[in-house]
Amino acid sequence: MRRKGSKDKVVSNSKMVENSFAEKQLNNFQPEFDMTPKSPKVYIRTFGCQMNERDSEIIYSMMIQEGYTPVSSYEEADLIIFNTCSVRKHAEDRVWGKLKELKNLKHGESACSGAPPMIGLVGCMAKAHGKEVFKKLPHVSFICGPSNIYDIPGLAKKVKSGKSHLMSISKEKRPLSEKRDEYREEKIRAWVNISYGCNNFCSYCIVPFVRGREISRRSENIIDEIKRLVDNGAKEVTLLGQNVNSYKSPTGKSFIRLLEEVNRIDGLRRIRFMTSHPKDAGLELFKAIAGLDKVCEHLHLPLQSGSDRILRLMNRNYTSSHYLKLIDNLRKTIPDCAVTTDIIVGFPSETEGDFEDTRMLMEKIRFDSAFIFKYSPRPFAKASNTEDDILLEEKKERNQVLLGCQDKITRKKNEDLIGNVEEVLGISIAKRKPSSSEYPPATYIKGRSRKNSLVVYKGSMGLIGRILNVKIRGVEENTFIGEAV
Repeated sequence: MRRKGSKDKVVSNSKMVENSFAEKQLNNFQPEFDMTPKSPKVYIRTFGCQMNERDSEIIYSMMIQEGYTPVSSYEEADLIIFNTCSVRKHAEDRVWGKLKELKNLKHGESACSGAPPMIGLVGCMAKAHGKEVFKKLPHVSFICGPSNIYDIPGLAKKVKSGKSHLMSISKEKRPLSEKRDEYREEKIRAWVNISYGCNNFCSYCIVPFVRGREISRRSENIIDEIKRLVDNGAKEVTLLGQNVNSYKSPTGKSFIRLLEEVNRIDGLRRIRFMTSHPKDAGLELFKAIAGLDKVCEHLHLPLQSGSDRILRLMNRNYTSSHYLKLIDNLRKTIPDCAVTTDIIVGFPSETEGDFEDTRMLMEKIRFDSAFIFKYSPRPFAKASNTEDDILLEEKKERNQVLLGCQDKITRKKNEDLIGNVEEVLGISIAKRKPSSSEYPPATYIKGRSRKNSLVVYKGSMGLIGRILNVKIRGVEENTFIGEAV
């Protein structure tokens, strides 16, 4: 998003009355180059979850207030920020690699100066690695933990004044700042944090160590934020938390009561939330999804493993039979609810039998989709002190088996939806159009169904932000092709 800056006036240092001729000459002077001061430019690259995406919007908002203009590439930027994730080693490796590439980055024509850009490493990686970042990457200007993001404008000012290798990673909890911000990647959909941090301490997870213990925002502040979003055109909000259904406001309000309040907001059309923890999910939540008309029929409920032994080692605080009972109650309450999940393969000591328990549970539950990851030790997490005794090749093989299993389930579920009519919210013009010659060249709208399926259908800009009934005609690579009816 680009903001138009106000033009600065050229003012003569001489008295106006005594220099009327000179003033006329100045007014008639046409410089050979643009004398208007250029605003500094900022580019943020985001890795990881929706909470990181939301944090990047907050950072953009703060930098815009400091006079920066968002740009879409490294080469244009005076300030480059990597907002990072440490949940998996693969995500970290991508960041290290990209940061190394920027070591000798030169500014393009649109940047303010010829000096190398400032580079900031923000988020979970900054908290996890601390000053080791500067040893590994001396060209990084500053690092900032996820609980310290409101310090970023001050860090950037200090770097501009000549300081470097600055750190702001001390806070264990994020201050519940209610600063208003205007920058949003999307106008139709918005993410809203309802809590920060986590108290679960799953043995494989770094989150409590880098994002701190769980704290919940005041419900009235959440409601006010959503009302402002709706006034600015938002039709759908996603409530975010490391574990949203453990939300408890400072006055004791539960997540269910918060959902009921959000559901009453005029002009809001849809509500989503993520991520839920099985130990805190139950019949009351399922009844709320069924009974509140704006809450969408989609639940992301991480399983992680189908083996009770591995679940105990993971400190997940539920069993496979408990999880199965949750799914059974959910589908009895909301028969057509979409269920998605997370699964980890190759956790330390996972046997072929443990893995088979997971595969069979997947076959039994038949998730709509699943994010399936290979285990990697994370600093601070308890499991990192246990030998990572599953060979990488074995992890890859198990990962591929589950991906293939889920792919078959997803394809069958998708095929069963052909011919159905789904309620779809138009989000934007679709960049990727149907490839089959069965669908004629046209402008296509990208939208999301209530179950969070991606749907494209013929239309125009006027359909963005509108909810339509769309008949599903086909599917290409998990994207449905539909026709408005």
